[in-house]
Amino acid sequence: MSLSVAFEISMVLTSVCAVLLSGWLLWQGQRQRAMPALAGFAAMMALWCTGHIAIVQGWPVLGVALILANPLMPMFFLHFALQFVATPEAGSGGWRRRLPWLYALTILLIGLSWFGPGGKITTTAGFDAFFVFADIGWLNLLYTILLGVAAHLVLFQGWRLHSGNKRRSIVAMFMAGGWGLLLATSFVFPSLGLNWYPYPMLLLPSYLLLLVYGVVRYQVLEINAFANKALIWLGMLLLVLALMALVSALLGQLGMQALSAVPASQLWLYSTLLLLLSAACYQPLSKLARRLIYPGGQLNESLLAHWRSKLQQCNSWHELAALAAGLLSGQLRQKVSVQLPLAGRANPGLQIHCLRNEHGWYYALKGWDDVTPGYRLQGEVFAALLLSNCRILEQSLKLADAERKRLDQQHLVELGALSAAMAHELRNPLNIISMAAATTPAETRQHIQQQLKRADRLIADLLSYSGRLELQYSDFLLKPLLQAVLSQQDWQGVQCQLQVPDGLMLYGDSYRVQQVLINLTDNALAFCRNQPQAEIKIEAHSEHDHVWIYVHNNGPAIVPAQHAALFQPFVSKRAGGSGLGLAIVRRIMQAHGGEVCHQSDLGWPVSFVLKFTLNVKQNLGLQLPHQQDMTNG
Repeated sequence: MSLSVAFEISMVLTSVCAVLLSGWLLWQGQRQRAMPALAGFAAMMALWCTGHIAIVQGWPVLGVALILANPLMPMFFLHFALQFVATPEAGSGGWRRRLPWLYALTILLIGLSWFGPGGKITTTAGFDAFFVFADIGWLNLLYTILLGVAAHLVLFQGWRLHSGNKRRSIVAMFMAGGWGLLLATSFVFPSLGLNWYPYPMLLLPSYLLLLVYGVVRYQVLEINAFANKALIWLGMLLLVLALMALVSALLGQLGMQALSAVPASQLWLYSTLLLLLSAACYQPLSKLARRLIYPGGQLNESLLAHWRSKLQQCNSWHELAALAAGLLSGQLRQKVSVQLPLAGRANPGLQIHCLRNEHGWYYALKGWDDVTPGYRLQGEVFAALLLSNCRILEQSLKLADAERKRLDQQHLVELGALSAAMAHELRNPLNIISMAAATTPAETRQHIQQQLKRADRLIADLLSYSGRLELQYSDFLLKPLLQAVLSQQDWQGVQCQLQVPDGLMLYGDSYRVQQVLINLTDNALAFCRNQPQAEIKIEAHSEHDHVWIYVHNNGPAIVPAQHAALFQPFVSKRAGGSGLGLAIVRRIMQAHGGEVCHQSDLGWPVSFVLKFTLNVKQNLGLQLPHQQDMTNG
């Protein structure tokens, strides 16, 4: 094949690609304001290549006119660059007003080049006819270069202003521009008197593809799929051309003179047409093969999008299992059951199991061995999609549960503050009632005073549980404190034993510890006062850096059902109590860094065990006196 034919093929490919890309950019880039100008650039490149083809084919007037229209190519590119890098902050009014004048100047210069004359036809290496610049045509070339430089200066300014994908696009344009400059330089060799064949121009199709792809690959996602297919078919085309050249060389060696006499250009043309026909038939043949291999219902993007949107609307496991079973059953026209970890039940027939283990989620299909491959494929795809929604639902439920707990905690804090405020406010009317009762008969006054004391005790318990707990630490003897507590009780025949070493010291808030012991002895008296031979025993000892206090009584045992929630408020409420006594005990013990528990295996029906830490002073940094502010909880 002659060099002239190779050049002509290159120009045809560049022109065809430019026309296709121009149309595609106008169609796909309607929402991208810069794309029409880039489409104009591609269209002008197609006309420029067509001009070279016209000269080779013997139409010099048309060819020279199309080549001299070259300044419109960088003009469109400059227009594109200005729109591409424009930002809302910078505005675009100035250059928008100047663009029409620049287009007018470009067209005027092209007209002058046509009548100049701006070019002529000459003979050069590999060509009987090739374009060279003459007279005003050199001004045409200089103006074209200046427009190209201006466009790249605009891009450079945009590179400084932008980041991300737009900046990557600008870098791609610079790289493609350098490649294009290298290829186009050979076009002016004959005009400079250099009798060189313009080999680089044979690669011009690659320049246009690289430029447009580099610009839009980050802006229009569809072109990435188009470029992927285009590269595959281009590779196949080059492979076919290489094979045809090899076959053409071997046919003569094999004695097939008639076939070897066929021009290589015709073999390549036939091969290219065959490849294009294969590309056109690929999609329908692929669908036909899919229907033959996977008979039954077919998958498509719209169906997958429908499944995905429906499954994402579910807010519970039961809802997800029911909806998933309904969607796939309707698609396959067969009963399908879906089993999830917290919902769904496997029925006989087709089953999808979505399960979770320590490694994550996985699915299993059961009962699908006898279905057609098409149905099996749909089951696999649907199960994978369902598995993804299981992960999403699991995360959303965890977030919802955490938010619910946060709101509950916030509600408890607000309720505690409200309770403390109400308790304080209730004491004022109670004081007024107490003063008003001073003039009533003695029996009535005594009854009122008893109820006021009960109300005051309830308020005190409510404040202790819901208010701020401040600890005033000090060292104190435990036995005198216990004796003071016992002296305040109305024993009414209940026997009490106290076994505490005389020198046993405790470090803590003596008032709060006294409150703990009063609550425990009050509870013990309330439950064992009416028992025959009622007895309460309090003992204490130190062991392994801890002080242990035991409060035993022989009253009725606490039922096992109440053990787990014994120290919760309002759980084990005795007659006349507030239901907060044991909850207050636990809170005070926790504030001291200690523990409280109930036991029934110490030889008594009911035993409460208090555990204090002796080295709490070291833990608090030996700060005396020390205050700890403990909020509710």
